[in-house]
Amino acid sequence: MASLALAGCSSEGSSGDKDGKTTISFIHWRGEDVEVFNELIAKFEEENPEIKVDMTAYPSEQYQSTAQTLLRDGTTGDVFVSMPGSQFEIIQKAGFFEDLSGEEFVSNFNESLLEVGQSEGKQYALPYQLVFNQPIYNAGIFEELGLEPPTDWEGFLALCETLKENGYTPIAFPGADIGPGQFMNAMMMNNATDEEVFTKLVNGEVKLTDEWWVKTLSQFKELNDKEYFQDNALGTKHDGAIALVGQEKAAMLATGSYAMANIKSHKEDVKLNLLAPITVSESEAKYEGIHTTTFMLAVNSKSEKQEQAKAFIEFLSKPENASVYANKTGQHLTVNDVNYESEVLKDTVHWMDKNTRFQPRYLIPNADVEKAVVGSIQDVLSGTDPAEAAKKAQQIVDQNLN
Repeated sequence: MASLALAGCSSEGSSGDKDGKTTISFIHWRGEDVEVFNELIAKFEEENPEIKVDMTAYPSEQYQSTAQTLLRDGTTGDVFVSMPGSQFEIIQKAGFFEDLSGEEFVSNFNESLLEVGQSEGKQYALPYQLVFNQPIYNAGIFEELGLEPPTDWEGFLALCETLKENGYTPIAFPGADIGPGQFMNAMMMNNATDEEVFTKLVNGEVKLTDEWWVKTLSQFKELNDKEYFQDNALGTKHDGAIALVGQEKAAMLATGSYAMANIKSHKEDVKLNLLAPITVSESEAKYEGIHTTTFMLAVNSKSEKQEQAKAFIEFLSKPENASVYANKTGQHLTVNDVNYESEVLKDTVHWMDKNTRFQPRYLIPNADVEKAVVGSIQDVLSGTDPAEAAKKAQQIVDQNLN
């Protein structure tokens, strides 16, 4: 509700015409970006005086569950965003994406990063953000203690122990909301290096009771048993975990690069960087980290304002406008020729050249299976044996197979 209030508008009836202008509805889930979007929308409206943009930002979980319903009659979400994976699949099957394949502004994006918005050779959505879904760490604390990002599992455990011995919570873990679904990606990336593993899971070719997932759950248990997460991790939401890192009570945040700007809002001069836990030996490690191309811009196929909607996406994809968004939100983008000026983005831009894997969780094509996978992590942190938690989750997978 706070996000809705920040947006300063309602989506209801927002696609109508007012004062001789065509009003388009823009809906998304990033309430923390409302301020910079307001700035960009004001510039867009100045350059396009015949178009007005009404924006509504929904809480992330609400948006994920209701976006397709909002889009149904075409009056809301002339421009909307989609998450990759199961949400993209649901909206695509419902026919709410307008095909953008032939639009000139598609060339403003890095072609190699657009695949997740494609289906059957058509470009239905354009990923705007390039996110690294792996822990953020306080580089100042690491320097103070002489620590470097480890290259194997034993090294990661030793790192956490050193942080704990020096009075820091090693990992701020928002277990009440996004933590399990985010941290799982880096935790499993080298335990199951096959990028088709979740497709094979829903096809019955592999199981959660196999070694790759039981091992991942066991490593979650090990971190929890050694008290490397904060107290009441399952009761901590993302904002609370961010505050622990921002106040320098915790040394790492188990979510992703998109939280850097919020951490710096607590302490502007904090030095931040990224790492991913390597859960195998150094010689066995294939991937260095996790990336996601997300916040996928799209046009509602049911909209009567498609040309105006496309004009807004074209505006957002121009390098000068994308640079404003990137630097004010602390986000790397998929747009070509973005000028990264903020210290955080400069410090982490080298991750674009590392061997990172696309976020595995977003490749789970079934929403019920995704919930079961994430839920098994929460079960383990609640005290369930990893093998038993995997068995419980596999039963839900089997039900969906049947």
